Formats: sequence, C-alpha cells, structure tokens
Amino acid sequence: MPDRGKIDDGTFEEIIAPQLGADRADVTVGPQHGVDFGVLSVEDSAIVTATDPISVLPALGFERAGRMALDIVLTDVAVSGIDPTHVTVSLSLPTEMTDEELARTWHGMADHAEALGVSVVAGHTARYEGIDYSWVGGGTALGVGDPSDLVRPDGAQPGDAIVLTTGPGTETAGLFATLFPDALELSAATVATAQERVEDILGVADANRASEAGDLHAMHDATEGGVIGGLAEMATGAGHRFVVERDPAPIQPGVQAVCDAVGVDPWTVSSAGSLLLTTPPEEATAVVEAMESGGTPAAVIGQVKATDGEGTVHLDDQRAEAPKSDPAWDAMAQLADR
Repeated sequence: MPDRGKIDDGTFEEIIAPQLGADRADVTVGPQHGVDFGVLSVEDSAIVTATDPISVLPALGFERAGRMALDIVLTDVAVSGIDPTHVTVSLSLPTEMTDEELARTWHGMADHAEALGVSVVAGHTARYEGIDYSWVGGGTALGVGDPSDLVRPDGAQPGDAIVLTTGPGTETAGLFATLFPDALELSAATVATAQERVEDILGVADANRASEAGDLHAMHDATEGGVIGGLAEMATGAGHRFVVERDPAPIQPGVQAVCDAVGVDPWTVSSAGSLLLTTPPEEATAVVEAMESGGTPAAVIGQVKATDGEGTVHLDDQRAEAPKSDPAWDAMAQLADR
C-alpha cells in the first residue's frame, strides 16, 4: 500500500514530472519536488502560484478552522518572498454542514484574506455525498510582484546561516491536543498548553516579515516530514550540506509532551507555520529580531556548507534522513482508535 501524504520524489519524477502539458516560455518555475510554488513571467512581473488542499476541522471552531485553512494555502506563495495577493477557493462540503457553519467558516477565510490584503477572485462551493471535513476542497493562491524579490527553497548558498522560526512539531502537537485531548493521557494543564499551539500554524505574516527583514537566499515551510523533511528538500535542491543542531531551536510549550505521548519526534512531523530560512550570517540577527518583534520565536540553528553537489542534512553531527511518510499520519490513526 502506498504511504499516506505527499508522494515521494521517485513517484513524482516517474509519473508527474514527465507530463506537464504545453511547454510555455512564460513558465519560469514549474512543478518540482520540494518546491511548493510555480512562477509565471508576465511583462515585468512575476506571478507566483500555489495550490493546496483545504481541511476544515470543526473541533477548532469553524471560524478559526477557515482562517487557518486559508493561511496554509497562502503560505506556499508567501515563502516565495512575494506577498500573496489573490486566491481562488473550491469548497466541496459534507452534506451535513449547515449554512450557519459554512457562514462561520467563510467569515474566517474572508476576514483573514482582507487582513492580509488578499482578494478572492473565483471559486466553487457545493455539498456532495461522501465528503468528510478532513478534506473539503482546495485553494489556489497567487502573488504578483517584482521578480527580483523572488526567494526559492533551493537557493541556499554556502556560508548561509539557517534560521528556524516557531519550532518543530507545533502544528502536530496543537492539532492532536485539540482533536484528541482525552486520548493523550496527559494532564489537563499540559493539554491546554499544547492546544495553544494551533495559533502557531499561521505562517503568512511571518514569511512576509522575514522577507522584509533581510536578504533571504532560501525559504521553506516545515509541513509534511517536519523540520527534517523541509531541511532535506532545501539541501537536496541547493546541492549543499546543512549542518544543524537541536539545542538552539525554539521549542514551544506543550510540544515535546504531546510528541512523547504519541511516540513521534517533533523534528519529523508536520509543523505548518514553522519557517526555515537561509540568509548571509550578517543578516541573521536582523531576521531573528524581526520574527521575535512580531511575537514569533526564532533562532539560528546551523549553517550551510559547500559540497560537491550532494545535498545532505546533519543533525547534531549525525546524518539525518527525511521520513518516507510523515509519522503524524500513523500517530493520528492510533489516537482515533483510542
């Protein structure tokens, strides 16, 4: 049986990459494993575009669930260094979702879009049999900006400092504590603290702030496969060795306790809202201070080293491999069974 979550690099290269429709000169960045956005060149502008599924989890509260679902879609454009400006939203809703619940979900999405300066330009909304709240459609984000502002996840350069914002495991810990509070066998106080991590999932504002703070060579969000997965994609794309350490990394309250309770390493599980950045060392302090001024913890966790073209990650002096499948999927299934 294939692994849950994103397809692996081999499957992508075998099935998806060889067949991408028409070969158009205006596509300057097309689909690549580990690169979450594409880029079109139109006159003097770069149009960055990205598509993601939408999940609306009622346990979060419909308004908050809508806000977070949209932010995850928009983050894939924001990590390009160009602010998201437009979005289309397709909602395929469960038949049991009421108009009131839809209104609260949409209110969360639309208010968040307005706060970020993003316009909803098209969409589709319907109810269908066989749908559950885990996946209720998808969204496509666009960002229109100056090509010189573009930052790629594979652009790391030797000597760069590696900055991590928010910290590993925050999304997984926050969602598990919210969705399965009674199955974690943790104190009520610990669960409540971990539930606060749901707010750390928001990443667009942090990506925008990072882009303004310093000269970024690469930026990526730590989603499936977590911080290790994100670092591996960045290192492979750049063809350099990433040398990182656990100790300097910010760890949000409640994260380690939840991850220990379900038997996963916070460094290998999805952490939407946590950003990985590389920047010249002289810029790193300004980037970290900009994050912290906005209430987001950040730290320099390592450095990019030149190699002969092989991209690798070394964590605490040990070679680290990205998980083939995010361990959070199996942990979630076990929690649901409890």
